[in-house]
Amino acid sequence: MAASSSSDIIVLALGVILAAVYLFRDQLFSAGKPKAVPISSSKAAAGNGNPRDFIAKMKESKKRIVIFYGSQTGTAEEYAIRLAKEAKSKFGLASLVCDPEEYDFENLDQIPEDCCVFFVMATYGEGEPTDNAVQLCQNLSDESFEFSNGEHKLSGLKYVAFGLGNKTYEHYNLISRNVDRDLAKMGAIRIGERGEGDDDKSMEEDYLEWKDGMWEAFAQAMNVEEGQGGDSPDFAVTEVAEHPPEKVYLGELSARALTRTKGIHDAKNPYPAPITVARELFQIGADRNCVHIELSTEGSGITYQHGDHVGVWPSNAEVEVDRLLCALGLYDKRDTVINIESLDPALAKVPFPVPTTYGTVLRHYIDISALAGRQILGVLSKFAPNPEAETIMKDLNTNKDHYQATVAHGCMKLGEVLQYAAANDLSAKPTPETTTAWKIPFDIIVSSIPRLQPRYYSISSSPKLHPNSIHVTAVVLKYESEPVDRVQNRWVYGVGSNFLLNLKYATNHESAPLISDDAKLEPALVEVPSYPTYAIEGPRGAYKQENILKAPIHVRRSTFRLPTNPKSPVIMIGPGTGVAPFRGFVQERVAMARRTIEKNGPEGLADWGPIRLYFGCRRSDQDFLYKDEWDSYAKELQGKFIMRNAFSREPPYKPDGGKVYVQDLIWEDQEHIADAIINGKGYIYICGDAKGMSKSVEEALCKILGEAKGGSAEVEGVAELKLLKERNRLLLDVWS
Repeated sequence: MAASSSSDIIVLALGVILAAVYLFRDQLFSAGKPKAVPISSSKAAAGNGNPRDFIAKMKESKKRIVIFYGSQTGTAEEYAIRLAKEAKSKFGLASLVCDPEEYDFENLDQIPEDCCVFFVMATYGEGEPTDNAVQLCQNLSDESFEFSNGEHKLSGLKYVAFGLGNKTYEHYNLISRNVDRDLAKMGAIRIGERGEGDDDKSMEEDYLEWKDGMWEAFAQAMNVEEGQGGDSPDFAVTEVAEHPPEKVYLGELSARALTRTKGIHDAKNPYPAPITVARELFQIGADRNCVHIELSTEGSGITYQHGDHVGVWPSNAEVEVDRLLCALGLYDKRDTVINIESLDPALAKVPFPVPTTYGTVLRHYIDISALAGRQILGVLSKFAPNPEAETIMKDLNTNKDHYQATVAHGCMKLGEVLQYAAANDLSAKPTPETTTAWKIPFDIIVSSIPRLQPRYYSISSSPKLHPNSIHVTAVVLKYESEPVDRVQNRWVYGVGSNFLLNLKYATNHESAPLISDDAKLEPALVEVPSYPTYAIEGPRGAYKQENILKAPIHVRRSTFRLPTNPKSPVIMIGPGTGVAPFRGFVQERVAMARRTIEKNGPEGLADWGPIRLYFGCRRSDQDFLYKDEWDSYAKELQGKFIMRNAFSREPPYKPDGGKVYVQDLIWEDQEHIADAIINGKGYIYICGDAKGMSKSVEEALCKILGEAKGGSAEVEGVAELKLLKERNRLLLDVWS
């Protein structure tokens, strides 16, 4: 037994040795190989480049300008890129255009003396930074934040500031002003004046008026001379003779959509939501349309809360696609496959997926339906088909008054401006025979026209009642332009709302009315469809399945929410389609009431605070939205829901004969409102027009609260309203 045990031990030991030799064979038998030296994380980062270090990127690519943009919808980013392009063409200076969310700012104090920082900052919501600029703004304003110098100082830093805002909002351009203030406080030196663009009037004109003076100051401060740059294209566009058809983007908004693979649905990968209901909300006799659309999200993974927004991705009207294809001489090449490559990816990224086609770019990817900008007209003048057209384009570019009177007042899109300059008939159907072709390189079109963006609508439902359905309430934008030289007045159509109207017609197998049905229209336009048509079936028919149509959507989160405690009084003011989120709010409370009553009986709602809704429209028999629903909601909420309606074009009128609006009803109910806000610690919500209604409502609230506090609207009322906003008890979802 002892001998046997000894032999077992020897065999076991030999096995362990052989296993060790196998495991460490590389170290034992590779003496000739150099040993691997471990690299510390810091050295590895330095060797590979820290992706959040913009200073290193500037030095590596020899760029003297870095441009940070705070953008929520993409507009500030567009202006940042425009500034970079102008710096290149004027002075030959390369720029690094940066999303501030992707960088750290501890080394902002290390910007070289011969370099400059641009801040292109939009103001969002109630005077807030855009989502991607929150950290940047905090770093600049927080005096405890230290840069690499160990201090909160940026002595001698050269910077340029341009803000994007809207004067109809209370905190006009607050973020750019704050950034400017904070930089100056830290010893930075601003070049030129701070620019401020007003989206309520003309962001473009404000930018054009500001930039020339800024560039003059820039040249002096940076010791550079204009003329050192040159016109170099941003993109190279090539026609592709052969490419697998299934790999060509025909309007798909993401790679997942092209390959039809599953994934998270968001702004980068919208979901084609089936339309289950599409109906007209205005009554017969109304001279406008308002559509109610219900979008199924079942199985998509999409969730939402009351008060959120839904982004709908429209396409451009087919008539405008044809118009620009004809004006560019590409009508017969609409289906030609093209590839687009950026010649400077750091400055200009290809804004949509490729390869694609000429027609697809104009239909799905760029905003050809927007008002033609004045600056681009000068660029395009050199490609005019004749001297007369060139003269017109140059004049529209340089003569602000002529541009305003013709393009702005005439609501002209780029295709229409090209037709106008070439003396074509804008009222005729655009064809190669009726439209003069311009030899404009397609890369200029891609770099000059911004990406077609989603249109956002306040969701008009609650997930508590409709967990797999998002409801949209949209008034259809349609108005007449002013007649201008050689062009009579024309109908102008909003892209997003008319896209939805098309979907409504198609879903219900309805025919769009003819313009001849409308007595107000010019005889020259008789028998033309009064609403433009859209490629609603989508790329490769992806937005139509049998008889069901779909719309590409994604959800954008909002802070426009009811208080969690139903005991808090709620006051909602939403005339017109401003009532949309409040339909969702009321449904949210109805769902909660059902659960409460089921658990505690009818007395469960006894201590709930009142829910008051102030709605306004023209007439009760024409545009009273969801008229047949409100009474049933009131019954379920057992008197806690009170609705007050102002019908401006029907009696009763004011004693002086004036129209009654929601702000008048608010003043009538001043005692209820003051008690709900001051004693009940209630919440106020305003949704709708920012320019007129919202301001008037806030003035009425200031007067009510000021008097309730024993003072005036101008002092105590304003102070109380400011406090409500700071405490998130006065929330706005308004637009201009």
